[in-house]
Amino acid sequence: MNAAQTPVFSRNTTRTQDGSFAVAGRDVRDLARDFGTPAYLVDVDDARSRAREYRDEFARAFRGIGTECDVYYAGKAFLSVAMAKLVHVEGLRLDVCSGGELAVAVRAGVPGELIGVHGNNKSVHEIDAALAYGVGRIVVDSFEEIERVADAAARIGVIAKVMLRVKTGVEAHTHEFIATAHEDQKFGFSIEGQVAEAVRKVLARDELRLLGFHSHIGSQIFESDGFAVAAERLIGLQLAVAKEHGVTLPELDLGGGFGIAYLPSDVPLAPSVMADQLASIVQKACVAAGTEVPRISIEPGRSIIGPAGMTLYTVGTVKQVVVDDQLTRTYVAVDGGMSDNARPVLYDAEYHCEIAGRHAEATAQSRVVGKHCESGDIVVRDVLLPSDIRADDLVLVAATGAYCRSLASTYNHVPRPPVIAVDEAGARPWVRRETIEDLLLLESE
Repeated sequence: MNAAQTPVFSRNTTRTQDGSFAVAGRDVRDLARDFGTPAYLVDVDDARSRAREYRDEFARAFRGIGTECDVYYAGKAFLSVAMAKLVHVEGLRLDVCSGGELAVAVRAGVPGELIGVHGNNKSVHEIDAALAYGVGRIVVDSFEEIERVADAAARIGVIAKVMLRVKTGVEAHTHEFIATAHEDQKFGFSIEGQVAEAVRKVLARDELRLLGFHSHIGSQIFESDGFAVAAERLIGLQLAVAKEHGVTLPELDLGGGFGIAYLPSDVPLAPSVMADQLASIVQKACVAAGTEVPRISIEPGRSIIGPAGMTLYTVGTVKQVVVDDQLTRTYVAVDGGMSDNARPVLYDAEYHCEIAGRHAEATAQSRVVGKHCESGDIVVRDVLLPSDIRADDLVLVAATGAYCRSLASTYNHVPRPPVIAVDEAGARPWVRRETIEDLLLLESE
C-alpha cells in the first residue's frame, strides 16, 4: 500500500515519503488544489516515450525484414489538439474515425497525408471533408462506402487511396465487445465471399487506388498468436489479388489492440518484443506465400496513452456493508464515476487505485464507486484501501489514459473532468473542465 505499483502507474509517478503521489515531480495534492477533482492526469513524458518506442522499435524490426512500418496513433483511445500535436512531433501518423476527430487533427496541424480515416458508417460529409483535406488513406468498411468514396473523389477530381477492412475470423482473447475480427460483428468485409467482390468494385473505379487490406483483431491483447493467423490470411488475399487482377497491393495494416497493465498482475509485451514477433510473423507468411513483404502499418492507441494517464478523485462518503458472515466491504464513493470511466460498466474492466496523501496503517476490502444513479456505477470493483479511509481523502486510479475521456458522458448532468498535462515544466490543462454553464448553453427554452 505504501509504494507505487510500478506496472500500472505512469513511468514518472512516484510515491512520496509522506504517502502522497507525485507525477513528474508534482504532488497530486497540489494538482487537486489547483485544478480540482475529478481530473484526468497525463504524464506527458511517459506518453512521448511510449510513442517513440513504437516508432523506433517497429521501424527497426521491419527494416530487418526489408520493409517499412508506419505507426498510426489510434485517436479513438484519447484525442485532443495537444495529443495530436504530440504524436505528430514524435513521428507517428494519426488514425481518426469521425468528422470530429478529423477536425481535431486539422486544428492540430497534422498533414493530411499522415492521416488515416476509419469508421464503419462514414457520412458523405465526413468523406468529403477527409478527401478535401487530402488524407493519406480511407479504410473502407462496406460496399456502400466504396461507391460513396469513389463518388466523393470524382466530385473534387482526386484519386482516393483506400484499404479494405477484412474480418479475418480471428477470435482475440478479449471481451466480446472489443473483439473485432470474428464474423458476427459490424466491422469489415467477410473473408469468405465479400472481399473478392469488394476488390473488384474498387478496381473498377478509376477514382480509387487500392493500397491493401486492413485487419483489427481486438483490444487488450497480450500475445501475438492472433496476429499470426490474421497476417497469413491477409497476405494470402493480397497474393490472390495479384494472381487474379495483376495488381500488387503495396501495403498491409495489422491494426492495434496491444494490451497494457491495468492490474499489478498484468504483464503486457514490450513494444520491442511485439515488433520482433510481428516482423517474424509477416516475414514467415510472405515466404510461405512466395511474395515480397509489403509496407506494414500498425495502430497502437491504448498502449501509448493508457499507462500515461491517471484519474484523481476526492472521497465523499464511506459505508461499511456486510456482504456475508465472512466479508464486510467498504464502499468508497468518489466525486466522479461511470460518466468519466464507462469501461467497468461496459466491459467489466478492472482497475487499480491507491489512496494519495497519507500512508495506510491497515487495509480493508473496498469498492470504489461513483456518484451516479446506477448500482453498476463502479470505478474499482475490488481493492485494498486504508481501513480508516474517510471523506476528503484523495484516490488515484491508474491507467485511465485510454477510453476514459473518450467515452466520457454528462450522465446526471455531471460535467466532464479536465485533462491536466503534467511534466517537468509544470501542469496545465490540455482540455479544460466542463461546467454546468457549458451544458446549459445547449438548451433552448
